[in-house]
Amino acid sequence: MTTAKRKRVPRAERERQMIEVAERVFTERGYGAASMDEIAELVGVSKPMLYEYFHSKEGLLLACIRQSRAALREVTEQATVGAVSAEDALRRGLLAFFVFIRDRREAWSLLRHEMALIGTPAADEIEQTRRQQTDLIAGLMSGRFEDSDELRAEASAEFVVGACERLAIWCERFPDVTPEMATDYAMNMLWFGLSPRAR
Repeated sequence: MTTAKRKRVPRAERERQMIEVAERVFTERGYGAASMDEIAELVGVSKPMLYEYFHSKEGLLLACIRQSRAALREVTEQATVGAVSAEDALRRGLLAFFVFIRDRREAWSLLRHEMALIGTPAADEIEQTRRQQTDLIAGLMSGRFEDSDELRAEASAEFVVGACERLAIWCERFPDVTPEMATDYAMNMLWFGLSPRAR
């Protein structure tokens, strides 16, 4: 009688599984209370294998944040493709953001709970997420607004990112607020200041 061989999971797929489970555990328990033992058990791997992939619990957290950042960039960037105006591009990008935080609650939770992580590499990674979104919006504005003042475009983008982050946190208290409603609220405030410069 032969023993069936265990199917080997490709490294990229195994890493994706680990990050997915860790994201959920970090969100449910909080980073400090999250256990590498629990994460390894839920994934179905040994704890040493988890360390082999990520070296430490912090390394695993950083991988989760980076994956969330990449996913957020992809959805917001793709959403603006084919936009017919500056207003349309902004609305599409905002809607993609609010849909992301609704559909990817664990990912969003990791990106926004930075206060407990101040002074750590994780805090730097979260700030890089803000910087990513600011650069994306500033780049969008530079091509769709009359003036080419890069400083003004960046200041406006910082305002958009900051305002939407706070609005997203507010939305968590009101589950009935849909991504479409949140987008309308944001556009009603933001577009008033941006529209005079739109082409």
